Amino acid sequence: MLNNRTILVTSATHWAGPEICAGLAVEGARVVCQDPNFADKAVADAFVAAHPALTAIAEEKPAEIVASALEVLGHLDVLVNNDAFPAIRAPIETADPQDFRDGIEALLVFPFMMAGAVTPHMKARKAGKILFLTSASALNGLANYSMYAAARAGANGLAKSLARELGKDNIQVNAIASNYIENPDYFPPELLANKEAYAKMVKNIPLGRLGKPQEAAHLVAFYCSDRSDFITGNIMPFSGGWA
Repeated sequence: MLNNRTILVTSATHWAGPEICAGLAVEGARVVCQDPNFADKAVADAFVAAHPALTAIAEEKPAEIVASALEVLGHLDVLVNNDAFPAIRAPIETADPQDFRDGIEALLVFPFMMAGAVTPHMKARKAGKILFLTSASALNGLANYSMYAAARAGANGLAKSLARELGKDNIQVNAIASNYIENPDYFPPELLANKEAYAKMVKNIPLGRLGKPQEAAHLVAFYCSDRSDFITGNIMPFSGGWA
């Protein structure tokens, strides 16, 4: 159980964000969920109505996100960087460098800035956890998706470097490198309903199926808990054996 642990989750409407936020709350955490989509009051109200134990914030700049979370929570035990950006299929000779820049901004620069914004608070408390949700594509490589895999690889490198940098302050930094997890960002319902496409996907997965977002939530909860206090610099593959 997370025993009233305070947690900030970014981009909460993306990837497995809703299940992660709800799962952390069920485990006993106090959770602030950030997403620019929450600037639309209807979206924020619907999210909180579905998950009453959560707080939704819409700030977009890292320093403002952290300040708002601290205003709600008082202190911050864990930052979960739940970053998402389209995995654009493009052979290297036709890939658009601007797409690459945009992916790096969303998947590497933004979580880098989030870590920088939360670190002074955690250093002052001599305790904290930073968790990056990245991709197993950075571990195996993925043909025609070099832009996406490279950006995710940068985030994995960031996690390992920060683990060495911040360990002396009792801040653990880890990453979950996932692939083949059911979620509307990367595996929309129409794709999963296509039996031929689904069969082609799962034949690459040793476990023979896609992962459930609730399974991702369980793993995130572990890394947010005191059960992971002696784990840092870990890049955890979470892909049914694909990586």
